[in-house]
Amino acid sequence: MMPARFLSNRPILATGWAFFLLITLLGAVTGPALAQHAESAPESSHGAMSEHGHGHGGAATSGPKWEGSPEGVAYSERNHHLAGAFVLLIALTELREALALTLLAWSRFLLPAAMLGAGIFLLVWSDHEAWPIGALSFAQTFFGSDHEILQHKAYGILLFAVGVIESLRRAGRLSHAGWAAPLPVFAIIGGLMLFLHSHGDHPSAQKIALNHAVMGTMAIIAGSSRLVSAGTGQQASQGRLSRWNLVWSILIVAIGVQLLFYSE
Repeated sequence: MMPARFLSNRPILATGWAFFLLITLLGAVTGPALAQHAESAPESSHGAMSEHGHGHGGAATSGPKWEGSPEGVAYSERNHHLAGAFVLLIALTELREALALTLLAWSRFLLPAAMLGAGIFLLVWSDHEAWPIGALSFAQTFFGSDHEILQHKAYGILLFAVGVIESLRRAGRLSHAGWAAPLPVFAIIGGLMLFLHSHGDHPSAQKIALNHAVMGTMAIIAGSSRLVSAGTGQQASQGRLSRWNLVWSILIVAIGVQLLFYSE
């Protein structure tokens, strides 16, 4: 068993339960996507396209094709731009902490507020055909075979859950060091999920995949940097700059800017 002094200097290492919980969530939300990639066949989707338009990820819908249409592109770009605004709010409050600034202490609550807002937005408006704004029912949305919709909703659930945790933690209601783990682990999970995220039969599929790969890489590095900062006790405090936290916040700024200028 590790000495208590070793664990106290590395609070994240002392609370491995948070990692196991979020890695289990990662398997739950990416498993259907992996299964669909392995089982999907181009010829079967071609048959569906001949009679129906396509929603996300090859899900057949009645009416004209949405994915890649001018309306669909505008809807997707608007959602990504709004997500960029939420991410920049998160980044600015984290940058203040990384630089050990004492001004605007209330801004530490911008991160949980932005995460809660982004989570609610994704759960409601992420996909035009999904519940609660589209024709798909709750069961078809959350238990269907469309992995793009499933991932959007999974992002929403995780954002909301981590937003609640961060709200309580920053309000002093969750004082255990382990509660700092869900935020960076969520960033890593979100980054990994982006490598599996596709927009189905989209004319700009390669451009979108490249965008997702860049954002995913930055998110994984950002989350890892935050974990290193917490695990080595290098959080910014008493006017001391945290280099790892600075890497984390700068990369979150970069992700937010990329989302603001996202185009298909």
